[in-house]
Amino acid sequence: MVKEIEREGLPVVHVATVVPISLTVGANRIVPAIAIPHPLGNPKLDEDDEKNERREIIERALQALTTEVEDQRVFEKLEV
Repeated sequence: MVKEIEREGLPVVHVATVVPISLTVGANRIVPAIAIPHPLGNPKLDEDDEKNERREIIERALQALTTEVEDQRVFEKLEV
């Protein structure tokens, strides 16, 4: 389904807890998440640190949406 959405000109980002699966299904823009039960959070962190971690993942996803890609790409860290 991701490929069909992108063929229509809409970029798609997988925020994925298991990156190899996203690579296998052919996602072009992949942002690693934290863990399966908590993809966008870490309950072991205090509230401020968890908020910062969530923000960083979402900012990477937004960067991925605005980045032209030809092949699959994993967005590990923010690029300035």
